[in-house]
Amino acid sequence: MPALILASTSPYRRELLARLRLPFEPQSPQVDETPAPGERPAALAQRLALAKARAVAAVFPDAVVIGSDQVAELDGQPIGKPGTHERAVQQLRTMSGRSVVFHTAVAVVRRDTGFEAEALVPVTVRFRRLGDVDIERYLRLEQPYDCAGSAKAETLGIALLDAIESNDPTALVGLPLIETCRMLRAAGLDPLR
Repeated sequence: MPALILASTSPYRRELLARLRLPFEPQSPQVDETPAPGERPAALAQRLALAKARAVAAVFPDAVVIGSDQVAELDGQPIGKPGTHERAVQQLRTMSGRSVVFHTAVAVVRRDTGFEAEALVPVTVRFRRLGDVDIERYLRLEQPYDCAGSAKAETLGIALLDAIESNDPTALVGLPLIETCRMLRAAGLDPLR
């Protein structure tokens, strides 16, 4: 059985992949994540997921490598990780009462067999109307400064939302496991065998 590598240092993606009970190793992909001029959020997520998987597969050509990326979009514009409290407040105020699409892309690469596959799983999240008190309390308790759009729906961030629409609920957290399983089976690594 080939080794499985997650081309990510994200603790959220590691936790999700661990649900499949396959042994794997995380590796940091050395990929420039700067958007190309005019690049749409969905295209950026797909390009980066594949670039991450390819970068790590170049170092581990006999392994099955998973790359993933997520870009949030509001009104056609990407919403990144806030990094600071002030930017998180602004993001949540802007998203209050609106729908945001989280484009989560996954790619699987196995160089020794020439296998490559990729998929995009969009998740539409409708935020409820948020007051400043709600925003401040949430940010103080959760500190989601490393999450796209400041929304950590797998924990307290769920209280910010009215609805989530997706074919794969794990996509919102950062790794769409339904597509990942499909690709792993095609690459010769079945989680149930």
